Amino acid sequence: MPLLTAERETSRSIDDHAADWIARLDRGALSAEENQAFEAWLNGDPRRRGALLRADALSMLSESARALGPNFDPAKFATMPEPAPRKISRRKLLTMVGTGGAVAASIAAIGFSLPAAAITTGLGEVRLVTLEDGSTVMLNTQTSVKIDYGARERRVELLYGEAFFTILRDAIRPFVVEVTGTRLRAERALFRVRKLEGKPVDILVDQGNLTLGAAGLPAPLVIPASSRLVLPPRLAADRLPAPQSIAPDLVTRELAWREGKIAFEGETLGQAAAEFARYSKTRIEIRDADLANEPVAGLFSASDPLGFARASARLFDAEIEQRGDIVLLSRGTRQP
Repeated sequence: MPLLTAERETSRSIDDHAADWIARLDRGALSAEENQAFEAWLNGDPRRRGALLRADALSMLSESARALGPNFDPAKFATMPEPAPRKISRRKLLTMVGTGGAVAASIAAIGFSLPAAAITTGLGEVRLVTLEDGSTVMLNTQTSVKIDYGARERRVELLYGEAFFTILRDAIRPFVVEVTGTRLRAERALFRVRKLEGKPVDILVDQGNLTLGAAGLPAPLVIPASSRLVLPPRLAADRLPAPQSIAPDLVTRELAWREGKIAFEGETLGQAAAEFARYSKTRIEIRDADLANEPVAGLFSASDPLGFARASARLFDAEIEQRGDIVLLSRGTRQP
């Protein structure tokens, strides 16, 4: 199995440090020395800003769960007033996270404050968009969304592509993602929505809950944390599948693109070639049907299809030939 060189700082390490900083911010305003250390950490790697926002969302989810307890009855609290706002020192810092900092070569981070806007990523581009309330949308390659923050609703329409949402709660305005005639409503959640040409809409919930509503459904469908729902071409109550529970390692593989990676766990070489085509002009063509059906596993750079092809050629005893933007993989004598 092809292996990659370990990164200087792993995503897990970044997430761990982000959780630690959120815990410090929860304890109160930072001292001058702590604030200097926080800014130094934050500016050291562009991935850290998104990690801090995700950690903040997770922290608030955990606080809600602890406060409600196991005997929580939502009907009893329907008219309860909203809790007091969180410490402004923490929110100010998190706002700074979303609007400043360096931009990586392959992952751009931008702030968003306009009432409505359309944002589109190009081939191989991944972009982190921080919204006015601190929620974020990370757009994968060749993705387009339309963002509309109104007085009563925060709405994002996924026109095409793939996006990962980190949603913070707003007591007045729910967050809604519209995709192919469905509405996904969230309060606090981390989830991914994928809409690729010729394929069904794929929804993956990492944290929190989503509520799916659409014409033809008698009642909204709840998609819980650690679950996945693939929508059929035509939504109907009698044909809508139930959300499927998924393991944490599958979530990690499905979201590897946020770190500029592609993860495979038993997909065929042909399927892997098609996945790389989403990120690069360089196309991998496989001349041998048996070779195309070989299973692959590992973590690879999404921007390096040639490196993946070379590793595959070594692993499967195949030949490789590059013709411009086409990389040919075959076994035996090369074909013209």
